[in-house]
Amino acid sequence: MKLGLGERNLVLIGMPGVGKSTVGVLLAKALSRSFIDTDVYIQAQEGRRLQEIIDTDGLDRFLEIEARHVLSLGCRAHVIATGGSIVYSAEAMTRLKASGIAIYMRLPLPQLIDRLTNLDSRGVVMVRGQTIESLFRGTPAVLRALRRHHG
Repeated sequence: MKLGLGERNLVLIGMPGVGKSTVGVLLAKALSRSFIDTDVYIQAQEGRRLQEIIDTDGLDRFLEIEARHVLSLGCRAHVIATGGSIVYSAEAMTRLKASGIAIYMRLPLPQLIDRLTNLDSRGVVMVRGQTIESLFRGTPAVLRALRRHHG
């Protein structure tokens, strides 16, 4: 069954710090839709901050937890701001795209660097030693490391 535009979710994806949550709140307000920030939802469901999950359980487990919670969403006509790492779950991305329209948000690297000053506490999925620049560029070495790290 194909959802009508009015029932479709608007799903914001992109790098950490690009403004998905900020834009999502404003978009939801302008369109009179409910808003879900999947990072906040995960923290509420798990009873822990994202960084705590990553530090305690590791990146692999965090990605599994993130995908599980995003897959559990059964909403329609919402604005959904996803965590930057949801793109690593093909299943979650397929479900999000099937339920709505995915909107890729991006910023130039210098602006992201200025915004991402709290990497140690923000809950960003990065391999040890990885930089924002390499995450931004999606270099083959980073992608190989991510594949090695989570299967």
